[in-house]
Amino acid sequence: ALEKKVIKSKLGEKVGLPCCHEIPSSDSLHNYRVYWQKNTMEVVLAYAEGKEISKHKRYENRTEMNDRNFTLWISPVEIPDSGPYQCVVQHLKSSQNPSVMCDETVTLFVGADFSEPNITAEVTAVSCESTEMVVRCSSYGGFPKPEMSGALNNESVVWNVSWVPESSLSPYNVTGKLQLNVTKDVSFTCSVESNGLTKSTSLLLKKANDCVLPPMLLSYNVITASSIIIIIFLLAITLAARYLPRHVCSRYCKPQDSVDEAVKECTKTPMSSKVTSETSAV
Repeated sequence: ALEKKVIKSKLGEKVGLPCCHEIPSSDSLHNYRVYWQKNTMEVVLAYAEGKEISKHKRYENRTEMNDRNFTLWISPVEIPDSGPYQCVVQHLKSSQNPSVMCDETVTLFVGADFSEPNITAEVTAVSCESTEMVVRCSSYGGFPKPEMSGALNNESVVWNVSWVPESSLSPYNVTGKLQLNVTKDVSFTCSVESNGLTKSTSLLLKKANDCVLPPMLLSYNVITASSIIIIIFLLAITLAARYLPRHVCSRYCKPQDSVDEAVKECTKTPMSSKVTSETSAV
């Protein structure tokens, strides 16, 4: 059977796959045999003479069929449900020779929306001229595999993109990484496109205003300044030790004449000694 119809659905929704035949009001489901099968080999659901005769284990409690137009309902739909489904309807005019009323294929495509992109910027180095940073953009929970794009002030940039998981039948988490050298404030936009739907987020990347010296240069300057302070301190102590005693002496010592008189006074014979000598003479 040729694929003629495509049905699109979102992950978790309820979807109906139409069949190619509808029972006339004058007829009954008991006169029909209906097969819904996937990929022409996997029987999803089968009815005969008005009763369900087969159902695939993976579709248990998720499928039902309309008993008039044979529409196959799947809820909640999952990403592995994507693919071609074939509806085969037979009329049981006689059990030995049932006639095929229709045989048609419809393709189900299950998609999932990605989350709004999240942008983060990590500064790795700062200089007077520029700011180096690593920019990351991430989005999750979408299907099919997306395309990620970026723009810096409306100019396209190329991401280093990774996907998790790398499976073709499960939702994707996508992360893009980019290294930038920002010389001024710029607007950055990250976009994720999947299944015809695009989601975008923008972030203003700011250049650091402070001019920060490299760590090695900063350490050298600190050592130099400390050495100069120590040298000045030592010179001050040396000068103080040399000139301070003279200054104190000039301020507090007696003049030279007074010193000479004091010496002469000290060398005079004491009065008591003179009296003792006179007494001895008598």
